[in-house]
Amino acid sequence: MIETIVVLLLSVVFFISGKIRSDIVALCALVALMVMNILTPEEALSGFSNNVIIMMVGLFVVGGAIFQTGLAKMISSKLMKLAGTSETRLFLLVMLVTSMMGAFVSNTGTVAIMIPIVVSMAMSVKMNPSRLLMPLAFASSMSGMMTLIGTPPNLVINDALVKGGYDGLGFFTFLPVGLICATVGTIILLPLSKRFLSKPGALSGASASSGKSLKTLVKEYGIANNLHRLQVDDKSLLVGKMIGELDIRKAYGLNIIEVRHIERSQRNLLAKNVVQQAADSDTVLRSDDILYVSGNDEQVTAFAQKYKLEIVSTDDDGANKGLDFYDIGVAEIVVMSTSSVVNKSVREVEFRTKYNVSVLGICRKNKYILQGIADEVIHVGDVLLVQGTWDNIANLEKESNDWIVVGRPLEEAAKVTLDYKAPVAAIIMLAMIAVMVFDFIPIAPVTAVMIAGLLMVLTGCFRNVEAAYKTINWESIVLIAAMMPMSVALQKTGVSEWISSSLVSSLGGYSPLLLMAGIYFTTSFMTMFISNTATAVLMAPIAMSSAVQVGVSPVPFLFAVTLGASLCFASPFSTPPNALVMPAGQYKFSDYVKVGLPLQIILGIVMILVLPFLFPF
Repeated sequence: MIETIVVLLLSVVFFISGKIRSDIVALCALVALMVMNILTPEEALSGFSNNVIIMMVGLFVVGGAIFQTGLAKMISSKLMKLAGTSETRLFLLVMLVTSMMGAFVSNTGTVAIMIPIVVSMAMSVKMNPSRLLMPLAFASSMSGMMTLIGTPPNLVINDALVKGGYDGLGFFTFLPVGLICATVGTIILLPLSKRFLSKPGALSGASASSGKSLKTLVKEYGIANNLHRLQVDDKSLLVGKMIGELDIRKAYGLNIIEVRHIERSQRNLLAKNVVQQAADSDTVLRSDDILYVSGNDEQVTAFAQKYKLEIVSTDDDGANKGLDFYDIGVAEIVVMSTSSVVNKSVREVEFRTKYNVSVLGICRKNKYILQGIADEVIHVGDVLLVQGTWDNIANLEKESNDWIVVGRPLEEAAKVTLDYKAPVAAIIMLAMIAVMVFDFIPIAPVTAVMIAGLLMVLTGCFRNVEAAYKTINWESIVLIAAMMPMSVALQKTGVSEWISSSLVSSLGGYSPLLLMAGIYFTTSFMTMFISNTATAVLMAPIAMSSAVQVGVSPVPFLFAVTLGASLCFASPFSTPPNALVMPAGQYKFSDYVKVGLPLQIILGIVMILVLPFLFPF
C-alpha cells in the first residue's frame, strides 16, 4: 500500500512541476509498479488495449480529416455568422453547441469532432484557441450528465441500481442535473478562461503566418481575371493528344496552366480522386480532363471551338470555379543580383524543363506582367509567381544564389485543404455520430470510430496514410493508457478500500447530506489520479452500501458518484476530453489547476445542495 501511494504522489509532483513530459512521467510510474510486483505485465499494459484508448486514436484521425478537408472551416464559418467578432458570444456559442452535442454523443467523440472546428473559429477572429479548448473539454463533461449515455459513469451507477434491486434510470433522468451543471459551469468558466487562458502569441496555422495566402497571391496577380476552364469530352479533338503537339501559345497566345483529371488510386479505394497535373509538353489529354487556360476571351473561344471543348461556367463573383490548390501550388521567388537568370528571357531560362515549374506572372516595381511572359527579360529584384508541385517549388530553395523563395512551400502545402472531399468527410462523421447515438444500430461505439477513421483514409480525406498518422497525438494516448492501470494498483493494494471505509465510518453517523458530500468529494479526489470510469466502478458499490446502512435512497448517493467522477477538471488525465485538448491548447498541468480546480469545487458545492431536492433521501 505504501509503495503505491508513494508512486502516485511522486507522479502528481512531476505532473505539476512540468519539467518532464507527462507521458514519460506516466510511463515511469507504470514501470515502477511493475518492478515492485504491484502490477503484472498484463495488468500494466491493459490500458493500451482499452476501448477508450482505441477510440481516442480513431477520433484523432477523424478530427484530422475534418480539418484537412476544410469541413471544420465550413462549419465554423456558419457558426461565426451567429457569433460575429465578439469573443464572449463565440465562447457562449462553443459552450452551447458542445453541450447540445455532448448530451447524445460520448464526451470524447464530441471533443474530437469540435476541436478542429473551434480552432478554425478562433483563428478566424484572431483569438487564441487555448481560450476555448479547455472550456470545450469541460463543457463536454458537463453535458454528459444530461442523458444516460452521455458518459460511462452514468451507465455504471445505473447498473449498480439495477443489481441492487432498484428501478433503472430513464434516458432523460439526468437532464435536470446536466442543465444545472452546464449553466453554472458556463457562468464560472467565462471569467476564469479570460483570466488564465488568454495566452498571447501562441496562435498557430494560417493566422500566425506572415506570408501571403494562396488566395491573396491569386488575387494580387489577377490570375483569375484571365483564367478559363475548358473541359475535354469524348467528342473533343484533343483526346489522346500531347500538349506539346498543340503549340497553342504560338497559335492562340494561350498558356495551359494545369490539367485536372479524375482517377482512382490505390490509397483511395472507395472514391474518385481529383488529381492536379502540370501542363508538361508530354502530358496526354483524356476525356473528362479540365484544362486551366490563361488568356483573353476571344482567344479562348476560338481555341475551344476548333477542338470542340466546353467552356465551364464561372462563379457569380467572376472568379473561376475550382481555382484551388491541392497537389499543385504557387509561390513567389525574388531574383537576386547574383542570379544567373538576370537579363535572360523566361523562355531562355527554361523553368519548366530545369525546375518543373511554370512562371505565371512577374511583379516589377509594383506593376504586374501577365501577358507575353515567355519573352519577358528578367531583371534584378523581379518577383516571379511560379506554379508547380509543392515538392518542386520547395526544390527552388536550393538555388540560393539565383533567388529567394518567399514563404516555406511545404508548410503552405500542409495548410491546403482538400475541399472537394468535405462532403465525404461530413457523411462519414454523421454516420459515426448516428451509430453512437442510436442503440438499435448493433455496432459498438469503438467499432464505429475505427470504421470512421479507416473510411477517412480510404476515401482520400488525407493525402496519404502518413498524414493520417501525423494527426494522432501520441503523448496524450500514452499518458492516458499508462495512467489507467493505476486504478488496478490502488484496488489491489487496498488503498481504495481504505479510503472508502474511512469515509463511511467517520461520516456515517452524521446527516445523509454530509455523508453524500464525503462520497462526492472522495470520488472527485480519486478521479484526479485515475480514470473517471474506474473511479465510478470503485465508488458505486460503496455509495450503495452507505445509503442502505443509513436507511436512505441510494439514488442521490449514486448521482454524487457519477458527478464526482465526471466533473473532474483539475487534472489533464482524469478524463479523455481533458487529455485531448492538452496538446492543441498547449496547456500545462498548472493551467488545469488554475481553471479546473475552482470550477470543480464550486460545482461540487452546488450539486451537493441541489441533489437532495432533485432526488430526495
